[in-house]
Amino acid sequence: MSDHPIEALMKTAMESIKEMVDVNTVVGDPVETPDGTVIIPVSRVSCGFAAGGGEYDVHPPEEKNQPGKLPFGGGSGAGVSVQPMGFLVVGQNQVRLLPVDGNMVVDRLIDVAPQVLNQIQSMFQKGKNYGSNHMSNGSM
Repeated sequence: MSDHPIEALMKTAMESIKEMVDVNTVVGDPVETPDGTVIIPVSRVSCGFAAGGGEYDVHPPEEKNQPGKLPFGGGSGAGVSVQPMGFLVVGQNQVRLLPVDGNMVVDRLIDVAPQVLNQIQSMFQKGKNYGSNHMSNGSM
C-alpha cells in the first residue's frame, strides 16, 4: 500500500504536538525553597487536531481509477491550550494543593477539614479530661 499525502500531513502535525506537550507541561518542574518546601506547578492541557485534503480531477474520466494520478491539496493544524490549575506544596510533613483560582471554596474546605477535625477532637479530649479531674477531686 502506497503512502497517501494526507498521512504525511497527519504525521507532521502529531509529531509537533508531541514535541510541545510532555509530562513536564502538565506537572511542571519542582522548585525547592530555602526552607526545604518543594513546590510543583500543575496545569490542564487541552489539545485539538485537524487534517484534511482532497484530490482534484484534472484528467479525463478514463484515468480516474488509477491511484496516485490525481493532484493532492491538503492541510493540517493543531492547537494546544495550557491552563495553570494550582501548585502541589510538599513540606512540613504534609502535601497541600493550592489552587490558582481563589473561588475553589470546596477544595479549600477539603484541604482544611483534617485540621479542623483534629482541633475539635482535641477540644473534646480536653473537656473530657477536665470533667474527669473535677469528678475525681470530689468537686462539681
